[in-house]
Amino acid sequence: MIWLAWRQHRKQLLFAAIGLALLAVFMVPTGLAMRHTFADLGMDDCVRALGSASMIPAEADTCGKASIQFNGQYGVMTMIGVLFLVLPLLVGLFWGAPLVAREIEQGTHRMVWTQGVSRRRWALVKFGLAGAVALVASTVYGLGVSWWLTPMSQAGQHGRFNTFFFDMQGTAPIGYTIFAVALGILAGAIWPKVLPAMTATLVGFLGLRLALTTLARPHYLPARVVTFPLQDATEQTNPAAGDWILSYGIRDASGKMITAGAQIACAPDATGPGAACGADLGITSGAYNWQLYQPGTRFWLFQGIETGIFVALAALLLYLAVRCIRRVA
Repeated sequence: MIWLAWRQHRKQLLFAAIGLALLAVFMVPTGLAMRHTFADLGMDDCVRALGSASMIPAEADTCGKASIQFNGQYGVMTMIGVLFLVLPLLVGLFWGAPLVAREIEQGTHRMVWTQGVSRRRWALVKFGLAGAVALVASTVYGLGVSWWLTPMSQAGQHGRFNTFFFDMQGTAPIGYTIFAVALGILAGAIWPKVLPAMTATLVGFLGLRLALTTLARPHYLPARVVTFPLQDATEQTNPAAGDWILSYGIRDASGKMITAGAQIACAPDATGPGAACGADLGITSGAYNWQLYQPGTRFWLFQGIETGIFVALAALLLYLAVRCIRRVA
């Protein structure tokens, strides 16, 4: 049965290997170039000096000039990297959805089931092969993209908690890919035709991803709050910390939000127009900057939580798929 499954899906395996090779051809040289530029600009030492604390002394060097130069040179890589987001979905559409749907649509499953191979064994071998390939490919992809994105994340252009950056690196793509494959398999068992199965996979995958990203992810762990004065602040936010800013604004002395989505840092002993530090905006004495955030140090914890959710859902979908296959005529 394993040999038969290998013969049936060797083209998909070959395409997956070619895709990973092409990805490596692009990522290795560009990743090395970014790391060399990062080091030449002195950002290695600068970022290391900033550390991972959310707040740093107001007089600390934030690597601003070198960061602007680096981001200006490699900002286009961010747009290219966004294309990687669709890879887990493509695996689910072209590997998971046809796995069962095509067999039933073409009637080839009957040949196997009449040769002494039980439906359960048939399903476990095919699911195991698809799952193993998805696991290996997504692990190489996720950890490879993490390595590739590190200089851009440290340069402060987009933190690792950025919606796109979070989804394309680390262990999360492993969960997405395995879930997409499992969803395609279940869709194929319920609607045993390839196109309806692919459509259901597309809708289900995008719907769940959007729902979890916008509604659940910000609340995986309780967010933290940091405040700092509008004037004469002794600390500033650390751009190298990679914190995920959920909300921010200016609150008055009673804690009421008076200006959402804004922060002010007024110069001490200022004179002339604007010297009143936000008085023209209705900001009164005692007001302060307020920020709600998830610390950047929680990145891998959030990755583990999200990966676990999608892997658990994938296991449930595969269980349901096996039950559906038992009822296939």
